[in-house]
Amino acid sequence: MANFLFTEKFAFSKGDSVVVIGLGRFGGSVAHSLMRLGHDVMGIDCDAEPVHAWADLLTHCVQADSTNVMVLRQLGVADFNHAIVGIGTDLAASLMTLMALTELGIQDIWLKALTPEHGKIAERIGAHHVVYPEADMGERVAHQITGRLMDFIEFEDGFAIAKIKAPELSFNSTLAEAGIREKHGITVVGLKRANQDFQHATPSTRILPGDLLIVSGPTHLIQKFAGLAK
Repeated sequence: MANFLFTEKFAFSKGDSVVVIGLGRFGGSVAHSLMRLGHDVMGIDCDAEPVHAWADLLTHCVQADSTNVMVLRQLGVADFNHAIVGIGTDLAASLMTLMALTELGIQDIWLKALTPEHGKIAERIGAHHVVYPEADMGERVAHQITGRLMDFIEFEDGFAIAKIKAPELSFNSTLAEAGIREKHGITVVGLKRANQDFQHATPSTRILPGDLLIVSGPTHLIQKFAGLAK
């Protein structure tokens, strides 16, 4: 869960350097996933314990005060393409770190927000992206519990990607014949059939009972379409 949920929003080019500040559950999961995806990652935390825990797993790992812009400058943080502020419960440290990163001129800053108010302040200070991992996971689990959406990713602009069971109304039809995009306002991106490889969707792709569809589109339309599946 953690690796996918926390990195699905980060559209970094392979090999980009990323600094992750705050190596708790969120920051550590993000840092580890980014390493596996081929990025150079510097981890920074004010406490020694998480730094020791991640020292051998990240490209660089440093115990430092991230609220001090001079310290970050000395560590070379200004040379990184992306920064992720994953500081847990210390609101002041989160925002002061964000201010230091903006002073360094980091072009792509992501911040984990504890509350909507925290997120709004962060956006005003200079965060380019704000994520709410607890809220994201809560909504994702809620969708899965209903049985309609097997997996669900919602982006900031009300656009989503989901994995759903193919509804009966589409059985034994090609995508062109079913007219899902025209009738329901969503796009079928791909299809997964039991014991077969994933296939990218084309107008001639035929949907069979038991198929799983990967769909994209406005969140409310995906939810409505998913409700058609039994």
